[in-house]
Amino acid sequence: MQRCKLLLLLFFYCSIQGWAQAGYNHSAGPTASYLSFVDYQRSFPRPQEAMQRKLDTLKKQFVAKKLKWPVAQIYIRSFKYDSHLEVWVKQTNESVFSLFKTYPVCALGGSLGPKRVQGDYQVPEGFYYINEFNPFSNYYLSLGLNYPNASDRMLSDSSKPGGDIYIHGSCVTVGCIPITDQQIDELYILATFARDAGQDFIPVHIFPCRFDVPKSKAYLDELTKDDPVLFRFSEKLADAYFYFEKNKKLPIVMIAEDGQYYINDAPRTASATRSAISASLPTGEITASLPRSLPSKRVRTIVKLSEVVDQWPQFPGGITAFNDYLDQTSSSMRIYLPAGFVKVYVQFEFVVDRDGVPVNFKIIKGLANNLKLEALLIEKLEQMSIWKPAKLNGVPVAKKLTQTLVLQK
Repeated sequence: MQRCKLLLLLFFYCSIQGWAQAGYNHSAGPTASYLSFVDYQRSFPRPQEAMQRKLDTLKKQFVAKKLKWPVAQIYIRSFKYDSHLEVWVKQTNESVFSLFKTYPVCALGGSLGPKRVQGDYQVPEGFYYINEFNPFSNYYLSLGLNYPNASDRMLSDSSKPGGDIYIHGSCVTVGCIPITDQQIDELYILATFARDAGQDFIPVHIFPCRFDVPKSKAYLDELTKDDPVLFRFSEKLADAYFYFEKNKKLPIVMIAEDGQYYINDAPRTASATRSAISASLPTGEITASLPRSLPSKRVRTIVKLSEVVDQWPQFPGGITAFNDYLDQTSSSMRIYLPAGFVKVYVQFEFVVDRDGVPVNFKIIKGLANNLKLEALLIEKLEQMSIWKPAKLNGVPVAKKLTQTLVLQK
């Protein structure tokens, strides 16, 4: 722990050297201590205009379909060959989803099959969730997906798997899922209200086709008949599709040690060894999985991060108190360390937002092969106390920090 403390002191010493650097003009913008995620999104011009245009219409559509407003949870699924994007909704206390609307997908990049390398123009296939709300998108409004997920990282090109996959407007694509501006208005609003209601993981399942539509399935069969790898991959997606069709509930999606998906107790995958969850499900629907690692209060959309500040964030009690906190965190993790666990230096990053709340924790190095331990550590770190925020030109700003702690028995 002494070595960790020395590294930490060195980190803060080096950081202090940047305090006096010339900064840029950074307006205060909306405060991070917003009342709700809906209010936060309203602080940006495009979402605000979208709500002015569409909110009343959405409410009327919900009434017409005998659905409750505001929406509490949504589920999105897209079909590449059929060029459809479905939006399913439910209230928290309801057990099944109801179909709200089906949007046509404007264009499709690549062909059927998963995305496996940067630049292949493929739309991914698999199980994802929304991890970004972008009110300043080059394609009007966009919702980011967590590609590559754990399966993609194992099965795709190790150095260049690609990324930046979105559902967006403007009706053009180079590997994303495009719909019209009028449609992304509605979807962005629905996702905003679901996030505001506490749905941390908004699931997005992307399928090659509708598996029960003869024409679509025939096309997929022809494509996979001489490709056993693609055939097996598509069969796993079919398991999830038919489970939802039958139950109108989300399947539990796990990932085997070889990167293949494991869907509930589907017969053809029952022998697989489960090792990680895809994180494509709302936590309330996970019955046997990893612990929740991203509580809603500690995940935020940060529009601007300041590279240079006049005053760095300050932990309550200063550096000594922060050292003690890291020691306590490391000690509390000992009971979760697996047998034979070797001492490891774990590097993590987080953002101290403008109201001092530490958010968006991410493990950078040290635990890539132990997703359960990574989730537990993030859950512990998210209990961190509120900081005194960084300042630039006297105005509180969001600042990203990187830190190292030691895990050992």
